[in-house]
Amino acid sequence: MVDLKKYEFWFIVGSQDLYGEETLKQVLADARVMVDGLAKDPLLPATLVLKPIAITPQMIRKLFAEANAAENCAGIITWMHTFSPSKMWIQGLAINTKPILHLHTQFNRDIPWAAINMDFMNLNQSAHGDREHGFIHARMRLNRKVVAGFWQDGEVRRRIGVWMRAAAARLDGMNSVVLRLGDNMREVAVTEGDKVEAQIKFGWQVNTWGIGDLALRYAGISDGEAEKLFQQYEAHYELAPEIKTAGSARQAVLEQAKIELALKSMLEAEGAGAFTTTFQDLHGLPQLPGLAVQRLMEQGYGFGAEGDWKQSMLLHAAKVMSAGLPGGVSFMEDYTYHFEPGKEAARGAHMLEVCPSIADKKPRIEVHPLGIGGKAPPARMVFDAAPGPAVLATLIDLGDRFRMIVNEIEAIPIEQPMPKLPVARALWKPYPNLQDAAESWILAGGTHHSVYAAALNAEYFRDWAEMSGIEFVLIDRETKPARLLDELRWAEAWWK
Repeated sequence: MVDLKKYEFWFIVGSQDLYGEETLKQVLADARVMVDGLAKDPLLPATLVLKPIAITPQMIRKLFAEANAAENCAGIITWMHTFSPSKMWIQGLAINTKPILHLHTQFNRDIPWAAINMDFMNLNQSAHGDREHGFIHARMRLNRKVVAGFWQDGEVRRRIGVWMRAAAARLDGMNSVVLRLGDNMREVAVTEGDKVEAQIKFGWQVNTWGIGDLALRYAGISDGEAEKLFQQYEAHYELAPEIKTAGSARQAVLEQAKIELALKSMLEAEGAGAFTTTFQDLHGLPQLPGLAVQRLMEQGYGFGAEGDWKQSMLLHAAKVMSAGLPGGVSFMEDYTYHFEPGKEAARGAHMLEVCPSIADKKPRIEVHPLGIGGKAPPARMVFDAAPGPAVLATLIDLGDRFRMIVNEIEAIPIEQPMPKLPVARALWKPYPNLQDAAESWILAGGTHHSVYAAALNAEYFRDWAEMSGIEFVLIDRETKPARLLDELRWAEAWWK
């Protein structure tokens, strides 16, 4: 599990040295109260660190330089208690490499009508100071999130927490590797992309390892190690009856256990947070990794099928963002539609690789033929996704930029049995409706692979896209395909 407390967020309060020592002492005292109060709120999942009051250009530049060098600093929150001339901030903002949240609040909730005087006004003028501060961000064309409202309000804290999670995922990606086993599925366009630009933009190191490296590790896993992991399967999942006794089905599960152990050791050795496989390159393995991949996703690793490295790392980012939240996130693929009037829906699944974190009930391990890949029948978990609100997010490479597309959806129960389709699956109604959502997704260039997130909403992905400096496209209840097409055309001018 990801420990978000290891990530620091620096809280920098702006003022200036014209107000005198007593005013600055009060600014610091108020800032301490705010930071202490925010830090105790579970809505803020990371560590909040109060820094010295920023009152001179030299001090501000030094603070940002120190933040850049701090390995665990995932972002900076700025707030202007008083007026803080924004020219003082230029050098610091110019060298900054950390995501910024501009908190527009004030220490006091209410105006003290009977007691208010000019001393109070000079001390508590965030309405003044934050506008000056916001101007320099806009003038310098800086990506940032602005959150306005009283700092004790739950919605303000929720939005700060969302941004913290996105920033933690971004920092995690700056230090992570996508381990590609084999190449992309042959002749598929959307899973390709510029890996050099991805490393420049996101920090991901996207490299390839031969399937033989995994096969060698697989061959070195002992039967005893596999049996020990099998016991964990028995404790956590339901097993099909034929798996409980000696035979080919049990052996298939033990083979997946060996693949899981081999894959995990390889991921740990390379410091990888995500990986890909392809059924066109399975030399040395008895099965396509199925149960093994599902298990690793459940542990927080990102995954992309058919070599889709972009979705694998996006999934890992979603795993980081959702740490400790109810719901789950998984790799997903659009497969079939249901066009019955009034009940239009999309059904997603994959050959094998859907994460059990999104399951409605205890998953069941089964073994069945696959019909693709030319290998033995693989073991996999079979389940239906839990109903409720979710989003689909995908990341595409348009050649001159990356674009994230997010569709808000509602997962619904699967009411009809599918006895001949023993895979993990989800059924959902996309917003605004199936037809408009599908048209909008295709107009935007959305891939058939996505990250299915029941634990997150669109705001998390928007914050992550903003701090990564990439395009964000949202398909929601208000989306109209014709209007979206115009917006996509306008975006071409903006991004070029």
